[in-house]
Amino acid sequence: MNPSATTPPPSGTPAPELVALPVGFPTGAGLPPVVLELGRLFAGAGHELALVGGPVRDLFLGRVSPDLDFTTDADPDTTLKIARRWADAHWDIGKKFGTIGFSKGGWQLEVTTYRAEQYDADSRKPQVAFGDTLEGDLLRRDFTVNAMAIRLPSLQLVDLHGGVKDLAAGRLRTPGTPEESFSDDPLRMMRAARFASQLGIGVDETVTAAMTAMAERITIISAERVREELVKLVNGPHPRAGLNLLVDTRLADHVLPELPALKLETDEHHRHKDVYEHSLTVMEQAMEHEYPAELEERWSAEHPAAADGEADAEPFAPPSGTYVPAPDFVLRFAALMHDVGKPATRRFEPNGAVTFRHHDVVGAKLVKQRMRALKFDNDTIKAVARLVELHMRFYGYGDAGWTDSAVRRYVTDAGPVLPRLHALTRSDVTTRNRRKADRLAFAYDDLERRMTEIAAKEELEAVRPDLDGKQVMAILGIRPGPVVGRAYQHLLEWRLDEGTHGEDEATAELLRWWAEQPESSS
Repeated sequence: MNPSATTPPPSGTPAPELVALPVGFPTGAGLPPVVLELGRLFAGAGHELALVGGPVRDLFLGRVSPDLDFTTDADPDTTLKIARRWADAHWDIGKKFGTIGFSKGGWQLEVTTYRAEQYDADSRKPQVAFGDTLEGDLLRRDFTVNAMAIRLPSLQLVDLHGGVKDLAAGRLRTPGTPEESFSDDPLRMMRAARFASQLGIGVDETVTAAMTAMAERITIISAERVREELVKLVNGPHPRAGLNLLVDTRLADHVLPELPALKLETDEHHRHKDVYEHSLTVMEQAMEHEYPAELEERWSAEHPAAADGEADAEPFAPPSGTYVPAPDFVLRFAALMHDVGKPATRRFEPNGAVTFRHHDVVGAKLVKQRMRALKFDNDTIKAVARLVELHMRFYGYGDAGWTDSAVRRYVTDAGPVLPRLHALTRSDVTTRNRRKADRLAFAYDDLERRMTEIAAKEELEAVRPDLDGKQVMAILGIRPGPVVGRAYQHLLEWRLDEGTHGEDEATAELLRWWAEQPESSS
């Protein structure tokens, strides 16, 4: 990763010459020229402008920031007047919050008026009041590492709260007291956990103490905003750290209560401290089955015919042992939540064993309920719940073996989440018994091999009956309606059990089935 740029250059655009930064910044660090150009425009108009927050922080981390955020003493209308003609385009959708957006030469820039933002005790929405100094604006920001700015066009670093030192120490603190910060915006407690995941940074004791004392205040924040922070946390490089912080501070009791509930349970294999620790381990192991997204992007650029979907082109093949591009929220969240049905299904047997029968089905229902409460979209809910429901399906394959029919059903039931199901099933092996772990891995290798063999013969992923709906109606002499659906479903089940037969045999089977239906005599 190139530490000398705060934002990647626009796609298809040559990397620009960067403006070097003075002593005090990391060696080789620089800024895109548009940053200085905008600073000169504001200075010429008699106003202050500073690059602020994430882009400044990421300069000191050697990371590429996806944003160029600025703050100014100019109000939104004045900001528009200053930069409208200079920019290629602008938008004012965030104007009521003091933000005007611009694009210039492919770069995206957002300029926000100095502000102070706080919540009423019972409000879900922030009250926005514009400020008049950079120092006041930085004081109201969430954490010291995000409360740094670079004055423009002078390139003076403003770090009033020790953000650089905190980055070096790997410590997350608030500019003011954490109690005041979290009272102003309770979502910052979720952000603390998110930054622990994204930056691999520790959290100051004063911050964790305030989070614990004020955890219930997160309930005034909208579900949508909580969801967005949770997704960023799970998709970070160190999600265990963020999730542990949520659980330890009791924030999870309000936003993801199924997670701390797992701490009360014992895994049926008695190989882990609790199901909670097992679930975190499965999530981390699932991450190992992701591949860098840029691999597929690079491959698509080098193989345009395949990227365009030409039938005879070789598709992209992920590196061995990987299935989805990183980060994959659906896979990670399903891995985290795959055992949430265990608390409700735990039973103590007469012989002293602990069982969790049907925890996969119960868990899928709980996952749907929680994700709906967090306002996830239906497709994401369906995918995660399906993985939770199917995560136990594989077990027993190595002992009893499966018929081709069972393999077909496994693929058909998984549908589009099959690659993720491969990753989740392989990850759900945390036993320390190496012989057992190897046996399960070899068994899944064998299952995938059989899928490949059957798919080559039958186009497994597009399993359909040998007759379509129109043919069913023509053969039986019936009109569209529920009976057609029942007939189609019967032929599909027969297809899954028996494999492909061809239209003649399928017609004979259809007529045999029809003779047993009450409608056939009417």
